[in-house]
Amino acid sequence: MPRVVSVYFPFLPTDRIRRHGEGAVPADQPLVVISRSGTKRWVSAADTAARKVGLRIGMSASKAQAVIAGLTMMDADPVADAAALERLALWALRQYSPVVAVDGTDGIVMDTEGADHLRGGEEMMITGLVNMLRGRGLTGRAAVADTWGAAHAIARLTTAETTVVPIGGVANAVVGLPIHCLRLPPDTIQRLHVLGVETVGELSAMPRAPLTLRFGPEPGRRLDQLFGRVAEPIEPLRTPDLVVVSKNFQEPIGAAETIEKYVRRLVGQLTAELEQRGLGVRRSDLVIHRVDNTRQCLRAGLAKPVRDPARLSKLLCDRIEKIDPGFGIERLDLVAVMTEVLEERQVASSLIEEDVVDITPVIDVLANRGQRLYRLSPVASDVPERSVMRIAPTAPETGADWAVKWPRPSRLFAHPERIEVTALLPDQPPAVFTWRGKRRRVKRADGPERIFGEWWQRPREMQAVRDYFVVEDEQGERYWVYRAGDGVDLETGSHLWFIHGVFG
Repeated sequence: MPRVVSVYFPFLPTDRIRRHGEGAVPADQPLVVISRSGTKRWVSAADTAARKVGLRIGMSASKAQAVIAGLTMMDADPVADAAALERLALWALRQYSPVVAVDGTDGIVMDTEGADHLRGGEEMMITGLVNMLRGRGLTGRAAVADTWGAAHAIARLTTAETTVVPIGGVANAVVGLPIHCLRLPPDTIQRLHVLGVETVGELSAMPRAPLTLRFGPEPGRRLDQLFGRVAEPIEPLRTPDLVVVSKNFQEPIGAAETIEKYVRRLVGQLTAELEQRGLGVRRSDLVIHRVDNTRQCLRAGLAKPVRDPARLSKLLCDRIEKIDPGFGIERLDLVAVMTEVLEERQVASSLIEEDVVDITPVIDVLANRGQRLYRLSPVASDVPERSVMRIAPTAPETGADWAVKWPRPSRLFAHPERIEVTALLPDQPPAVFTWRGKRRRVKRADGPERIFGEWWQRPREMQAVRDYFVVEDEQGERYWVYRAGDGVDLETGSHLWFIHGVFG
């Protein structure tokens, strides 16, 4: 079932001013946007600080000035706001979903079917989205639901930053919402209010025939879209700089072999167009338009820009089994949503025989299957858990190296695990230790290797130490264990024992 994310931006003008810093307004100072119609002036947007002191949308500008002396006001700029929304939609298109569109004048909408699992699920996806927007100086609220209408309404009528409506839970989530969430014309809403209709539940309970006769088909259509009885497809945002190739079919197709044949043809057309522009593709989307007015999408990402038809075709064709053609496919679109300049360069020498190994095709295959790939790189730190960092699999070498001469375990735990230890003396290696419920007798041990705390990072580590030992049990298994502290002074550590890694 399709899942739709609606992101609502309650105050784009403030975000635009504060981000660019020109005449920046302090975050705690109330700020409102004023719209005009003839001689009438009213508040069309209010930031968080303004709403906290009682200002609201629709209030007259003179009344707002009377409530707060010296209130900061700015004229509405619909053109600039529309441009900002389009930039945000393009950003979301590259980062989150192949199907993204501008949603009215205050938000964007995305079809995230099949994309949320790459970000840990719907809750983590929209939470990360809202947090990323906040880091860029933008305020947003996001909602996930089965339909565009439900996600649109909930994002705008709830105060929660993120809301996930369970699959099949649209009716319970929207039945109590006011009818203006249906995106009906203002005069229709006003006439419904005259009849005493205030909520979606009250409107949906009305007989359809009299409702259509009096108000036309629009209220019924919006209700059907809200509850998912009628499809409301999202028309993806497309700009002139996006490279798009398409294939329309006079007769719908559905066989996997036929789909693969046309996908390979589209890839050939796309790479030819990219070659003319001197570009390589980093992210491409295959959008499948079905005859039932629904869409499916396949996204292929690459570690570096390429325009090799065989490589891109493999990434897309390997996932054709995920396509559900339904009653047939009437159009295929292949879009290069992220491109970079790609220059031809010589990779082999005519003077020497050299094997150039390129692992990026393998990285692309694994990454497009949903695997999270990374490399470990050394960090200048004596503390084991701080001595490594994750970098991209294709990132250049950092040039750093581990300076320690003592052996390190092949498997280092993310968090040391507590063990029970019997030792002859406080500063001696363990004779017996119990880990995960199993008692192990130590036959050989080497150490200690003393590691001191990094006082320049945390003052409390001034006296902290660890004594590490490499120990081997009766089965020949080797472990890396340590005692927190020097065995004498409690200021240096708790003197508890931990296992931090396993050799071999």
